[in-house]
Amino acid sequence: MTYGISAVDYALGEPCDVAEQAPRYTRDLKRVEDWGYRRFHRAPDGVGLTDLAAQAGRRALDRAGVAADEVDLVVLAMADIPEYLYWDPAAATQAKLGTRRAEALLVNQACSSGVSGFDAAAGKFATHPGYRTALLITVNRVCEAYWNRMESSTAITSDGAVAAVLRRDEERCRWLATEIITDGTFADVAYLPGGGAARPVTAESPDPGAVGNPVTLMEEFLGHDLRAKIRFMRRTRTNGLAVLEAACRRVPVPVEEVRHVLHMNGTADGLAEAARDYGVPLENTNAAIALDHGHFGCADQLLALGKKLEAGELPRGGIVALTSTGNGMHWACTLLRV
Repeated sequence: MTYGISAVDYALGEPCDVAEQAPRYTRDLKRVEDWGYRRFHRAPDGVGLTDLAAQAGRRALDRAGVAADEVDLVVLAMADIPEYLYWDPAAATQAKLGTRRAEALLVNQACSSGVSGFDAAAGKFATHPGYRTALLITVNRVCEAYWNRMESSTAITSDGAVAAVLRRDEERCRWLATEIITDGTFADVAYLPGGGAARPVTAESPDPGAVGNPVTLMEEFLGHDLRAKIRFMRRTRTNGLAVLEAACRRVPVPVEEVRHVLHMNGTADGLAEAARDYGVPLENTNAAIALDHGHFGCADQLLALGKKLEAGELPRGGIVALTSTGNGMHWACTLLRV
């Protein structure tokens, strides 16, 4: 079983200047300045997560020349919360797209969702021989009541969706492997305090709270133990490399053959460190794209892939790794042969 990507397209929120907008979100302007971001994207009020997803999906289908009734599978990967609770955003996106004969599947594992969505599609292609066309949509839409774009993450968070049309037997951007490492001992580091079954919103407790700063939350989770924090940071870097090595073994290809790595849209320093860890030049990462657009949750890697394909920056036949780290914790890697 093999599949590839025949088209990628986007639906991004309105571009915003970081220096101009930062005082709206944080008092620590020096920290934000040091991150190196120039712009981020904010969707207009009233535009929901599934609106962005459907818009990107339609554009990708149009670019690929694929009709809605040809789609067999819609995979919606998300990192934030949708418009409603007790509601299926994957099914809602399928309806908005008009892909009514397609199965709808939701992948919701924080920032690793987009990278792992390729594996979900591979599994469906493998178990459903009649499936010929899938639509993978990665999307992020911040709910600012619960999430501060410049405080609730170690990056500036953006709104947008990126969609890829996946076709069985397509040779372009062919899927090779996906590997994931999960360590659930860190599942309780970050979450929205209220609104779930553990602490429902009630008349007596109407405020669900907000997601706090991840660095502070991790320090609290580790009991302010500096040695435990260092061990966690080392584990994060080690698992990021281990998941890439595992994907390479499964293909199999030598790790050294992977010369392009598209990671999360982290800070300038974070992506420079990632380039050193993976042993690739900084220009072979998504560093420039990240600082121009911000962090789209689980959609960063597909955004960077589409932009680099458009710019002709990925050599035909070369291998590109899409890598991510997501709360939970998950470390994920998908390998594609361009």
